[in-house]
Amino acid sequence: MHRYDAVEAASYRVAREISLTGLSSWRDAVEPYFLPGRTVLDLGAGTGLFVRAFAEWFPGVAVVAVEPSADMRQASGLTMLVGDAYAITVPDASVDVVWISTVIHHVRDLPTVGAELRRVLRPGGVVVLRSLFRERHEGVGLFRFFPEATRALSSFPTVSEVADGLGFAVDRLEPVAQVTALSLAEKASSLRWEADTLLRSLSEQEFEAGRARLLEAAAVETGPVVDHLDLLVLNAV
Repeated sequence: MHRYDAVEAASYRVAREISLTGLSSWRDAVEPYFLPGRTVLDLGAGTGLFVRAFAEWFPGVAVVAVEPSADMRQASGLTMLVGDAYAITVPDASVDVVWISTVIHHVRDLPTVGAELRRVLRPGGVVVLRSLFRERHEGVGLFRFFPEATRALSSFPTVSEVADGLGFAVDRLEPVAQVTALSLAEKASSLRWEADTLLRSLSEQEFEAGRARLLEAAAVETGPVVDHLDLLVLNAV
């Protein structure tokens, strides 16, 4: 898994974190799984966006955060456990939901991770992913301005590769809207090459050309930037 350094962690908070208002559709989408009394594991919690979101949205739910990067943990300002998807630092059968947001494309050994997920989940537990999948990227507006970034999708798994690799069954799959920024101008101001797997695949020339296209559009287009990532819910087979 990619471990973000201090510079990347700081950039991540600027470029990738979204307001809770912008994420409100995600609250509605995951609410059926985040029931009072349940324990949720945020695996690869990053700078803690969803740890904070879940605390506000679902006060009756206990959230445990695991993050491999020391710099991300420090940037979060939250209490997080050291660990990653290959060695999840929680006891057996201790969580009801494993939340994995924009992390699964970093995982290369899905069977090992699948075994860890089954270990930590209680009977009837689910894995809930927020992700971009190789064959389902039409809802991501970034590609409009950075078309060369589609090259990076070759390193992203498909839905079936994730489910089969982990050894889980697909229970639910649907795109969920999010307001990524209030305007294209705001999006342009928060853009950071080092904070995004898709952008890191670009050359400096490709990145600057795409940024110029984004700024040109921002000068004439108004309204929020709405993107879609997939909600994928998996059950143990």
